[in-house]
Amino acid sequence: MSAGLTRQALRKQPWSFAGPFVTQCLAAALVSGALGASSSMSGARLDPSARQVLTESSIPEMATLFVVVSVYLTALIVGLTMTSSIARQARDIALVRALGATPGRVRRAVATQAAVVAVPASVLGVPLGALLAHAWLAGLTGHQVIPPGVTFHPSAAALPAATGITVGASLVGALIAALRPARVRPAAALTETPVPRRRIGLVRTAIGLVLMAGGVALSIRIAGGDPAKAGESSFFTMLAMCVGAGFLGPVLLRLAAPLTRLFGGTGALAADNLAVRAKALSGALVPLVLAIAFAMVKVVTHTTSVHVRGVAEPATRVWTEYSGTAVYVAFAAVAAVNTLVTVLLARRRELAVTRLVGASRMRALAVVVCEALLVTVTALAVSTVVAMVTMLPMLHGMLGTWTPYLPTGQLAGGLAVVIGLVLVGTVVPALVAMRRPAVESLAVDS
Repeated sequence: MSAGLTRQALRKQPWSFAGPFVTQCLAAALVSGALGASSSMSGARLDPSARQVLTESSIPEMATLFVVVSVYLTALIVGLTMTSSIARQARDIALVRALGATPGRVRRAVATQAAVVAVPASVLGVPLGALLAHAWLAGLTGHQVIPPGVTFHPSAAALPAATGITVGASLVGALIAALRPARVRPAAALTETPVPRRRIGLVRTAIGLVLMAGGVALSIRIAGGDPAKAGESSFFTMLAMCVGAGFLGPVLLRLAAPLTRLFGGTGALAADNLAVRAKALSGALVPLVLAIAFAMVKVVTHTTSVHVRGVAEPATRVWTEYSGTAVYVAFAAVAAVNTLVTVLLARRRELAVTRLVGASRMRALAVVVCEALLVTVTALAVSTVVAMVTMLPMLHGMLGTWTPYLPTGQLAGGLAVVIGLVLVGTVVPALVAMRRPAVESLAVDS
């Protein structure tokens, strides 16, 4: 029965696993690339003077930090995307429970699905990571940041490390998502699954508040500490607050949901949908907030430095700092889009019912757009808070100012990119889902 549930899930809902597959492939590339770059620098055959140049460049420390951050982001984001994918199967899990499957069999089936997706994704991601690490090292040598003797050499630990981390995070996320459906009594299994639970756990909310408060406390401590260490320490401030925002995501979305009622009846329907699906949509907040906050901290720090000092930073330094950040931003952005797509595809039946009761395709699409705009506004607001708490101590320590500076053109461009990402993750799959007649969508998803 475990194998049957696995085959059914992969055959019936292949697109729900496509997002986690892409995210896990990129995660494996991130981990293996960071490991390869770090080991290539530490194992490079350099004369003493070249080795000193490499050490003084601080790039080896940056590469080590890349490894740590890559592992952290992989465990966090891969777990979230797999959780969203498995959560779609609550109805199927309830059915097999009603037919006599034990909780253990359900957990084994879910674990098998996670492994089936994560293992090939990791195998494909490792060569991609090697290409990224090779390109990054070539760029560093080309910009004369590190000695030309440093070349990329694959790390023996890349494949086992990337596979272990990716598969482990995928398993944890899948088992967490299946925890409640597997435990529910068979007699009640089918009656509890049609509508997502509206209740938000107190433990989840408490953890989110603790992480957010911890990030603020760390930021205050950084502000009064050594300015030279502010950059590294503030990074962990941002990570703590981003994860905290993820835990608080359902609360934040429900608090913001009434804003959509400003758009009339369509907005009211969107607000009701958000109140029910806040927990599912909050899974996209963590990668989305990470992507926005990462980019905001790096860009605003650079523009403020140029604005205060009145001198442009060397192109080599700008490239070095932006190249690493761009990788993380792209990874988090792809994960956010994948999560939004997964959540939207889980609503094909809901969209079909909406159309059968009289709503046109445009009306149903307008509801999705309202929801997307609210997710965008929430992500931007949370990201701004996270970025400001992270960045202000750095700016004060390095530049002696508490006032960040960002040109209007770059601000508008950033807003356009964020809105575009959310719309791609929601409106595009909604259009695809509504191409077929509503009756056919109900038949396929039943």
